[in-house]
Amino acid sequence: MIARLLNRLNAALGKHLPEQRLFLKSDAGMRFIRLRPGTQALMITGGAVFVGWTAIVTSIFLIDTISAGEAREQVARAQMTYQIRLNDMSDERDARASEARLAQDRFTIAMDQVSEMQSRLLASEERRREMEVAVDVIQTTLRRTMTERDEARGRADQLMADIQAETGTIQTAAGHQRDMELTLAFLADALEDTAVERDDAHQDMEVAHAEVDRLEFEAELAAERGERIFTQIEDAVAMSLEPLDTMFRSAGMPTDQIIEQVRRGYSGQGGPLMPITMSTRGQAPDEISLRANEVLEGLDQVNLYRLAAEQLPFSMPVGSSARYTSGFGYRPDPFHGGQRLHAGSDFAGPVGTPLYATGDGVVTFSGRQSGYGLLVKIRHPFGLETRYAHMSRIRVSEGQRVSRGEQIGDMGRTGRVTGSHVHYEVRQDGTPVDPMNFITAGRNVF
Repeated sequence: MIARLLNRLNAALGKHLPEQRLFLKSDAGMRFIRLRPGTQALMITGGAVFVGWTAIVTSIFLIDTISAGEAREQVARAQMTYQIRLNDMSDERDARASEARLAQDRFTIAMDQVSEMQSRLLASEERRREMEVAVDVIQTTLRRTMTERDEARGRADQLMADIQAETGTIQTAAGHQRDMELTLAFLADALEDTAVERDDAHQDMEVAHAEVDRLEFEAELAAERGERIFTQIEDAVAMSLEPLDTMFRSAGMPTDQIIEQVRRGYSGQGGPLMPITMSTRGQAPDEISLRANEVLEGLDQVNLYRLAAEQLPFSMPVGSSARYTSGFGYRPDPFHGGQRLHAGSDFAGPVGTPLYATGDGVVTFSGRQSGYGLLVKIRHPFGLETRYAHMSRIRVSEGQRVSRGEQIGDMGRTGRVTGSHVHYEVRQDGTPVDPMNFITAGRNVF
């Protein structure tokens, strides 16, 4: 039955594919191989299938190569744009910090000038009060002297009247009169001297009033300059605080608790900024002191934000050569199928790509762990922990303190992976959170 079917098939194919004979010549003789139509059809079909398969595989390979090249170019452009923006934001942050420092220096100079003006004004006011007291004393002495002069004149008139009544003449009282005249001359000289001193005191008072007016004018100018300086400082502090506060809130971090914890554990050089000393006499602080304290509080808050940001994972674990391949959330399991939680973000790159700490912290684990492969865990403040998995090499040890941007290992493909990449996790109080919340929030500052 099968033979008949083959014969019929060969007969049908013989019209298009006649039987061929392949002769093979050797020293022993000549032989030939008969190629039936069915065999020829099978060979042609196999060749066509092989050529088609080769063409399809080659096309798929070329398409994948072109797509991968375009993806790498897009990632490279995105990384370049991010790096440029990062540099611009860093320059702007440095400029704002420089403006804040310059404004603080100007504020210090202005406060010194105001203090000097106030000291001079108080000294002038003291001199004016002393002059007023001196004038009052002189006027009192003058009135007393004039009263004594009038009394002396009255007594002289009375004595002359008594002498004239007793003797009927005033010739015998000539000596007493000369004495009275000398006394009166002395009193007149004293009154003249007192009047001169009074005029000098009035001139000194006029000079003092002019000096007070000048000092008040200079104090007003200093107050106006201080107002401009305060405004510039307040604007600089506000512009510095806004991106830092936005960064923390975008990452979902409790800013008030973080700032309070940093303030309690502050150990930086110089300590936090202290408020201006208030009066010890129970007097209410003036407006300048209140505004100065507000500025100092703002600068202190900027400093505390900076200290907290350096310790939190706001930067990228890899450089611009890596590409983002998988995000946080549920996704199909590449090994067993089904939906499973992907507790971090993946960044792919060649084996050996440097991996960096994303914030200051302490290494709590450094070694191999089940599906993670070679793994490094770093504990950060405020209950945060970062994990860096699938490394090819670890460059830190447990208990070691690391800083932001310090290399902790190399990218690899150890553990449960399908290719070379780093699996990066951020955990808050042990619960996985999306690392891109921190990375995206930090792009506007770092």
